[in-house]
Amino acid sequence: MIRYKIKISFFSLVFILCISQAYGQQSYTQVIRGTVVDSYSGSPLPGANIILLNTNPPKGTSADENGNFVLNDVPIGRQSLQISFMGYKTVILNEIIVSSAKQVILKIELDEDVVSVGEVVVVADYKKDQPINPMALVSARSFTIEETNRYAGSYGDPARMAANYAGVVSSRDNRNDIVVRGNSPTGLQYRVDGIEVANPNHFGAMGTTGGPITILNTNMLTNSDFLTGAFPAQYGNALSGIFDLSMRTGNSKKREYWGQLGWNGLEFGLEGPFSKKSNASYIAAYRYSFVDLLSKLGIKIPEVAGYQDLSFKINVPTKKAGTFRFIGLGGTSSIKIFDSDKKQKYWTFPTHGEDINTSSDLATFGISHNYFFNPNTTINTNISFVASEVNNQVDTFSIQFPTPYLWAGERSEEIKYSLSTTFSKKINVKNRFDIGVSFDIYDVNYADSQYYYNYYKHFTNIKTNFNLIQSFAQWEHKFNNSLTTSLGLHYLLFTLNNSYSVEPRAGVRWDINDIQSLNFGVGLHSQIQPHMMYFVQTMLPDDTYTLTNEKMGLSKSLQFILGYNYLLTENLRLKVETYYQDLFNIPVTPDIPQYSILNIGTDFYIERQDNLVNKGTGVNYGLELTFEKFFHKNYFFLFTASLFQSKYRGYDKVERNTAYNGNYVFNGVGGYELPLGKLKNRILIFGLRITWAGGRPYIPYNQEETVKQGRVVYDWDRAYQERNKDYFRSSFRFGLRRNSKKFNTEFIFDLQYRANYTYVYLNRIDVVTGEIVKNFHMGFFPMSTIRIQF
Repeated sequence: MIRYKIKISFFSLVFILCISQAYGQQSYTQVIRGTVVDSYSGSPLPGANIILLNTNPPKGTSADENGNFVLNDVPIGRQSLQISFMGYKTVILNEIIVSSAKQVILKIELDEDVVSVGEVVVVADYKKDQPINPMALVSARSFTIEETNRYAGSYGDPARMAANYAGVVSSRDNRNDIVVRGNSPTGLQYRVDGIEVANPNHFGAMGTTGGPITILNTNMLTNSDFLTGAFPAQYGNALSGIFDLSMRTGNSKKREYWGQLGWNGLEFGLEGPFSKKSNASYIAAYRYSFVDLLSKLGIKIPEVAGYQDLSFKINVPTKKAGTFRFIGLGGTSSIKIFDSDKKQKYWTFPTHGEDINTSSDLATFGISHNYFFNPNTTINTNISFVASEVNNQVDTFSIQFPTPYLWAGERSEEIKYSLSTTFSKKINVKNRFDIGVSFDIYDVNYADSQYYYNYYKHFTNIKTNFNLIQSFAQWEHKFNNSLTTSLGLHYLLFTLNNSYSVEPRAGVRWDINDIQSLNFGVGLHSQIQPHMMYFVQTMLPDDTYTLTNEKMGLSKSLQFILGYNYLLTENLRLKVETYYQDLFNIPVTPDIPQYSILNIGTDFYIERQDNLVNKGTGVNYGLELTFEKFFHKNYFFLFTASLFQSKYRGYDKVERNTAYNGNYVFNGVGGYELPLGKLKNRILIFGLRITWAGGRPYIPYNQEETVKQGRVVYDWDRAYQERNKDYFRSSFRFGLRRNSKKFNTEFIFDLQYRANYTYVYLNRIDVVTGEIVKNFHMGFFPMSTIRIQF
């Protein structure tokens, strides 16, 4: 497989160089278009001034009655804009990439001055140190899609990019689950244009939030938020982090196309207007597994991972009825890993092999309507449908019994119908509030079992439905330009067992001066358990089953955060945050007193544990440091350090490490772009990423009992006392970007070195001999991407 990747990378680079020479040295320009709106209400700001900086003579324009603007004949390369409007803070956008084959489309949000004493100019990377959501005053940051593609080793995946941030670490290299401040990845929530999507990844297991390859397409996304604690009241049913993602709106004036080949597959996309007479637009992208395509062309590749996904967004603004948006996101994936097709020395275990056949599917569709009653009052309504399915079959065989027979299987389905609406009102420059409600109806069908000697034990076997109802109210008050507070209340009701939670939230940001600020946040958060865990069956002496988890309550977390931000220069900042999280009402079991549901969520299957009760606790606390230079003068860097503790108490009340208590994580990522040629339309790209993380605790196997019982048995008496070795990973990136008259082309080559591969595959045990099959690997892993826009 590595040989194929190197060949593909070589031919991709040759292709880029050929295209680069196909066009002469010409002067290219492009169009920058966009909309200027109020940062809170989203209402347009007609008459706003837009100036292209560093030009002689000066070039500029102003927004029309709908807040739209067009800036023609902008030279390609990195440009800067200044946007101003009377009574609002002036903003400068730096390092905007302008390419020859694709128009730049921006949505620019301006903050209103609380006290108008003349123009206040914010010279920064467009509030780069602040989130898009104005209610998120602590432990939140915005990120651009350029960052997702720029960071070495991120592969265009928002989750893998976020693993560079303070307090965040990847759980395993072959999946994109992330651990936020010592919490299980199951505590993470993905939202796409306001629609909650449980797991937007290929090969995602039921109840988890990660997978090997993301379904999210960064070419379809725009600037988004990532939150890591003390969330505003509008967010619920999550304990660790929030990805609040937004799909971008297609170009409403010009049709554009792109193609891409890389880690995430072979991709084609298009966007444009429906007609010249309206501003309605569309954008869509389709991806297909490249290795699966090679396999279908007759190239022999072992264990082909087949997957494909489709994303689209249709935007229909009207004159009087508001704006309608139609959103779609989905994918299908499957893989077969058959030991029966291999020689014995390549079997998973020395004495026997496994045939694994697994697949997963996701389909999401939503309709959104946004309506302005007046420039300061709006209502947004979403109707959505999210369906997911997981199918797994594991057959086993041995030297003595060479014919494969069914050992374990799963068929799980979830369908969620959702209705949500949010009413927002900007009372005046100092006060604004939101109120909202959401209804989720779940139809589920769970069935999974495993062979135990002479019978199959059915962990789940049910078809049912339940509801989740949430509501919130939040208010922001600005005392002046320096002091901002937000207060909120969130309510959650889970109708399966009528468990509920009332959750107060609060945040404060004090801008000491133009370059320093203090942040504080506190909030109570709750989350329902992975859905199938409520329906795990307990076998009774008469061989019948009962549901012992059905009455489980909500897991809860009381979070406190204190932060300090220091903008050393307009492009260089230092951020320090400390936090404390008190987790309670955590499901544990008297059957295994050391067990806690806090430790699940990073594998391709969540073990079905029965007889769970909400008597466990946990605690996470730590200190985080971020030192970041935003992209400027052709380079950027980000250094983060996290020191933390993550502990839990099971049914026996003994304090132990959680499975994610690595104690420390250090990250460094950076990059440099070298323009070439007289017109600077060829750019060499260099990038580097380094991660060093503390080894995580684990539960060793009980080898004697495993052989005796013929199934995996853990040594719970030594739960999380031993640790894996420290984890080290480095990624180097080299690339070439070229602007020509008709095409933008880009080639990226990532070379990754990983040590301690236990972060990828956990060691396994042979249930026949008790031998530990180690999955420790280290070495280099190449990846490449080629992208064309036209």
